[in-house]
Amino acid sequence: MSAALTWIGVGLLGGCGAVLRVLLTVGVTARFAPAGRLPFGTVAVNVSGSALLGLLAGLTLSDDAMLVAGTGLLGGYTTFSTWMVDSERLAQERRSRAVAANVVGSLVAGLVALLLGRALARLLA
Repeated sequence: MSAALTWIGVGLLGGCGAVLRVLLTVGVTARFAPAGRLPFGTVAVNVSGSALLGLLAGLTLSDDAMLVAGTGLLGGYTTFSTWMVDSERLAQERRSRAVAANVVGSLVAGLVALLLGRALARLLA
């Protein structure tokens, strides 16, 4: 694949990932956190993205395929910045337990999801 096509793929799939992120965040938030207590939508996106990235990392993909799928699609899909804004919002509301749950819970769940994705890749190989 040419470098130009690879970068076009990164951009296009990055946009698709961003749209998927918004759809999942809105859907999960409406279903599980209508009062906005905890940012479950952001957590769902980042944990599922970690699992998918673990799966991709465990598969034998070409560098270009990993760049397009991992950086493009999953880079557009997952969101570190929203996670930080959600955490900061909870801190401003003086909800220390919610901040801790969001930060620590997201890190632990993301790492576990990544490892599960890699394990799934090993099963598929």
